Amino acid sequence: MHSLDVTTSRAAASPTADRPTPAGRLAGKRVLLTGTAGGQGEAAQEVFVREGARVVGCDVQAGAAERTAGVLADQEFDVTGSTVDLADPAAAARWVDEGAERLGGIDVLYNNAAGAGFAPFDDMTLDLWRHVLHVELDIVFHTTQPAWRHLLASGNASIINTASMSGLRGIAPLGQVAHSAAKGGVIAMTRSLAAEGAERGVRANAISPGFVTSPATDMFVGEELRNFQLGMHLIRRPGTGPDIAHLAVYLASDESVWVTGQNFSVDGGVTAGFR
Repeated sequence: MHSLDVTTSRAAASPTADRPTPAGRLAGKRVLLTGTAGGQGEAAQEVFVREGARVVGCDVQAGAAERTAGVLADQEFDVTGSTVDLADPAAAARWVDEGAERLGGIDVLYNNAAGAGFAPFDDMTLDLWRHVLHVELDIVFHTTQPAWRHLLASGNASIINTASMSGLRGIAPLGQVAHSAAKGGVIAMTRSLAAEGAERGVRANAISPGFVTSPATDMFVGEELRNFQLGMHLIRRPGTGPDIAHLAVYLASDESVWVTGQNFSVDGGVTAGFR
């Protein structure tokens, strides 16, 4: 497992005063975003900064979060990235606190990162079960618990958790019992966070994507399984990172100040029915 990498993108060395005054739907929002090496996290990072947010990202892949942040930092956006293994609670807490220090607080925590693990239940081992819950559910706790005090201090904060259609329905060919349990846990955790945060200025919502193409997803999904999943969608194409990111912008913005405790399906209609 990777520990916190003190190397950050070039944005860390650039004076904030030299940057353009932020404008957009997220102008001035201080955002922590996990899983920014590619896919949904990289897409969200770009959309967020272009909407005026200041972003601190991370990823477990060595140097990848630094790379994606560096591309945007070269365009004078306020963004940094670090290598962090969020499965390590100490490393996750350190990243949260260092991000809060750099940004001067936290307004948005976007828990996008997750690991993976699939097997038919006949072959499901206790080790695999525990691994999946650790890298898909525990890591949400690992960031949210240390971020909680910073979010409360904001007074107008938003937690966005990435769940999955798998937390809403069973799909036999995916071998997803552990994955479903973890993502169902993320949805339940989101609702409880919303309940505890409501009177204290913290909202919490989840996004449940359907089949979204990304480097990580494509690595696990062969052509047969890909076609099976697309066959369940009313809109017969895979989702993309921007498809998810634009909803996340709404949930991070002040446009959604009366929205909390919800799980939003962005899934091409897979949870709505078949055609």
